[in-house]
Amino acid sequence: MSRTCLVVRHLAFEDLGLIEAVLLARGFAIRVVEAGIDDIAALDPLADDVVIVLGGPVGVYEDDVYPFLRDEIAFLRARIEGGRALLGICLGAQLIAAAAGAAVYPGREKEIGWAPVTLTTAGHASPLAVLDGVDVLHWHGDTFDLPDGAVRLASTGITLNQAFAIGNNILGIQFHIEVLPEQIERWLIGHRAELGATRGLSIPALRAETRRVGPAAVAAGAAVIAAALDRAGLK
Repeated sequence: MSRTCLVVRHLAFEDLGLIEAVLLARGFAIRVVEAGIDDIAALDPLADDVVIVLGGPVGVYEDDVYPFLRDEIAFLRARIEGGRALLGICLGAQLIAAAAGAAVYPGREKEIGWAPVTLTTAGHASPLAVLDGVDVLHWHGDTFDLPDGAVRLASTGITLNQAFAIGNNILGIQFHIEVLPEQIERWLIGHRAELGATRGLSIPALRAETRRVGPAAVAAGAAVIAAALDRAGLK
C-alpha cells in the first residue's frame, strides 16, 4: 500500500510545484483538496502519512469573511496534537502557527522577491541547511509569532520568523521553496493587483531574477523536501 499525501490548496496556481516530483519519486499517492470548496471538517486529520498546506492571498485572521479558515485551523490543531508529519508553506505556515496557538498578523511591510534567508543554529542542523546562501522566493505580507515549543530555523531583516519546526515532523516555511521558474508567469498574472500596489517592485525585474536564480532554488527546494521527509521517517 502506497503512502499518502493530502494537499490543502487555496489558489490553483499556488500548487505543489517541485514538491510533486519528490513525492511521486518516493511512491506517494497525492490527493488535493480545495480550501473553501471541499469540506475540510469532514477529513480525518491523522489519516494521511503527510499533509501539506499551501499558500494563498487571504489572512489567517480573516476568518469572519473566510469561515473555512476555522475548519483548517481545527484540522491542523488535531494534526499537530497527533504528532503527524505536516508541512506548511506561506499561508500554510501561518495556519500551522495559529493552530499551535501563536498570533498571526500583518507584517511591517510586504516581502516580495528573491533573497536569501539567514539560518539559525537550529536551521543549519535542519532540512533547511542546504538553503545557506541560496536565494529563495519571498511573497507575503503577513507574519506570525513563534509558537510555544517551536524552534526558529530562519529569518530575514524584514521577517523574524521565516521558518520553524515543531519536533521532527512539523515544518512551517514562510517563503516559497516550491515554485518552478517556468510557472512564475502564473504568479505574475494572478497576483497582478498586489504587485501593482507594491511600491518599488518591477515585474520585468522579478521575471528576470527568476530566470537567473530559479534553477539553483529548485535544486535546493527539492533537497529541503527530501530532507524533511527523511526527518519525519518517510524515506
